[in-house]
Amino acid sequence: MLPEISTLPILQLASGDYLSLQVYHFRGDRPGKKAYLQSNLHGCEISGNAVLHELINFLQSLDRTQLEGEVVIVPACNPMAMNARSHHFSSGRYNPYDGRDWNRIFWDYHKVSHDLDEIARDFCELEVETIRKEYLKLIQTTFNRHHDNLDSASGVPLHKRYRYLLQSLCLDANYVIDCHSSSNRTIDYFYCFHDREESAKYFLIDLGIFLESYDGYTFDEAFLKPWLALEKALAKQGRKIIFDLESWTLELGGGMEVNSQSVAKGVRGIKNYLAGKKMLTISGFPLAETHQHQVQFFHKHQLRRYHAVAGGILRDRLPLGTVVKAGDRLYTLLSFNKNGECPTQVAIEAERDGIIYDLSLNESVNQSDYVLSIFEDH
Repeated sequence: MLPEISTLPILQLASGDYLSLQVYHFRGDRPGKKAYLQSNLHGCEISGNAVLHELINFLQSLDRTQLEGEVVIVPACNPMAMNARSHHFSSGRYNPYDGRDWNRIFWDYHKVSHDLDEIARDFCELEVETIRKEYLKLIQTTFNRHHDNLDSASGVPLHKRYRYLLQSLCLDANYVIDCHSSSNRTIDYFYCFHDREESAKYFLIDLGIFLESYDGYTFDEAFLKPWLALEKALAKQGRKIIFDLESWTLELGGGMEVNSQSVAKGVRGIKNYLAGKKMLTISGFPLAETHQHQVQFFHKHQLRRYHAVAGGILRDRLPLGTVVKAGDRLYTLLSFNKNGECPTQVAIEAERDGIIYDLSLNESVNQSDYVLSIFEDH
């Protein structure tokens, strides 16, 4: 099965060159649901590109009869961020024109729609699929008004041009998967929205962050938040509906590197997910262990970031995945105090029980620099 390949220009540079997206569109022989996958929204988070590369090769090995619906894949989805460099290091987390985080810029229909309760009342007696079509039509109509401004004489800032081009690819999707990594070093985990916990098992990743609150500006939130809001509004009218719409951010490995184990886990999980959603018919999938898989969920308020209490050098820092108890030493800080005294060593201890899930890349720290993060048990 060969994809339709298209190139979507994002930005023309002063030199006349263009930065563009390349979109791989796989269509099955039967109409059905749509899955949208992208990677490398933040510049140094490159593992997802390897995941999507393997998935493109895998889908090419299938017959069209094995895919129901369509899969749209956009690797290297942010060339502005991916190409950013400082010496040997790539970061690309922030737009250099305005300082915005590239994953805090996206358009959220819920923020511009002020009549949701009225919409829910009008939709309440309709069939579920009709509700989805009519609400999607409202979203797309409002979105297109903004999208049309891209070619106006006054133009738009880069973050708006970029977000509208990227979101135009996925507004009508059923499932959105945004492949990230930590900008530092991390274990594999994902973000999950409410009433989607059962589907999370398909990724076969052990740890998840449950999003009970969200502002709508990240890519996964901007896609799903309007639908979650409609579900809530319909529930107020006495109609309990969970739409077959899901959005996921997978955090696979660390920054500026491709972790083979994280890539393998991402490829397996996405194949298993698409098979579980009955989009792919492939031997052995969904995997037998899926429904017995246990995900340990944490809430955002259980995430604690540790910052350096003084400037110095980190030594003997505990490795990723270490289960710690309150009072356990997390690392030793070697501090060169310029006060006429010998250097000191400060043992930094865990404030609560938990799991170390993220570590800074740099072991030389100024006071208040980020050091590590822990999923706390309570």
